[in-house]
Formats: sequence, structure tokens, C-alpha cells
Amino acid sequence: MVESRPTSVVIAPTLESLGLARGRPLAIIDVDEVLGLFMQGFGAFVEARGYEFRVDRFAIFQNIYKPGAAEHAAIAEGRRLFDDFFATHCGEIEPAPGAVQALTRLSQRAEILILSNAPAQARALRGDWLRRHGLPQALVLSSGPKGPITAALTGQADGPTAFVDDLLSNLDSVAQHAPDTARFQHVADQRLRPLAPSSDAHRRIDDWTELGVALEQALLAPHG
Repeated sequence: MVESRPTSVVIAPTLESLGLARGRPLAIIDVDEVLGLFMQGFGAFVEARGYEFRVDRFAIFQNIYKPGAAEHAAIAEGRRLFDDFFATHCGEIEPAPGAVQALTRLSQRAEILILSNAPAQARALRGDWLRRHGLPQALVLSSGPKGPITAALTGQADGPTAFVDDLLSNLDSVAQHAPDTARFQHVADQRLRPLAPSSDAHRRIDDWTELGVALEQALLAPHG
């Protein structure tokens, strides 16, 4: 769910440095609104600081209001709250229903890399969150559209690859830069699902049990 900020330099670690094998299928998975219920956690954080959080748009900052206000709070206020959340509280979100079970099953036969557009100060909290919930621990933090870094990562894998994100901008970017990678859109928060734009260019699956099966088919089924 975290919106992309432009970046001019793409630096991708090697799969080996992340503890991943090149010879196995590779799934690249987003965190916020895919593995974790970001809007729920961020909303609680915002409300604890005296704001209202109204999920009426598929956005972040435009859902933050001062109590009783008709217009959302200034974007600069939202960014300050956002940065504070990732520095102090991003490890307190809940996993998306079914995500842990699906990735635990998938990880038996495929490599899983967590690719999150999150500020650098979130690395320790986000890594601890993954470990605490038994999720894969290969974590890469990035910024900007995810196509270039996904291409740099999937280009190292010898087997099939897949990518899961909630944002069309990232899915479109991956389609452009890594067209052979299977793409899936997932929106974890039920309040956001009717607000989230979709595209026929990417398969939309909002249930993790179904998504886990689709990922296994994309990565593990015989490819002729």
C-alpha cells in the first residue's frame, strides 16, 4: 500500500546474499496490504495521536482528518505521521488472514523474497515482524516503481518467478520490466477492496488461500 517515490538508482542484492537459491522458483511479495494489514495498523496509530482515520479512498494521507473536519489533513502532516509510524510502530501490524499459512506451504518448494517500499528506518522493525510471525526473512527495502528492482532480482533466478502487490503502479512497472514474471494483485483490507483499482493485465486475488494455490500453479506447475 505504501506509495512509490521516484528513485534514479536501482541496487539489487544478489540472491545468494539473501540466503536464496538461484535454482528454485522465486516469489516476490509486498508487505503493506499484502502480507500485513497496514491500513488497520496505521489507522490505529493515527487515531492514537488525535486524528480520525476514514477509509474512504484507496490512499494513505487523504484518509487522515482532524476530528470533525470535512477536508483531510495537510499532506505534510500525513507524511510526518507516516515516517513516525515506520520508525516506531510498523512492527505492530497484523498479518493478512491466511498469508502465513500460504507462504509457509509455498516456501517448502520455492524461494520467497519480501520486497517492501518502506523507509530505511523500518528495516529492523520489519525484519522482527517477519520473524515473529514465522514469515520468510529475505527482506529488501526499496523505493519507487518496483519493476526495475524486480527485474534485477528475477533475472538471477533460473526458475519461474512471480510478483504480488496491491498497487497497480507496481504491477504495471513489473509488467514492463519483467514481463515473464507472473503478476498477482492482492488487497488485504476488506474496506479497501471495493476502492482499489484493478486491471485485466494482472490477476486479482484477495483471498490468500486462493492466492497461495495460484502462486503454486504459476511457480511449480510444469512449464512446457
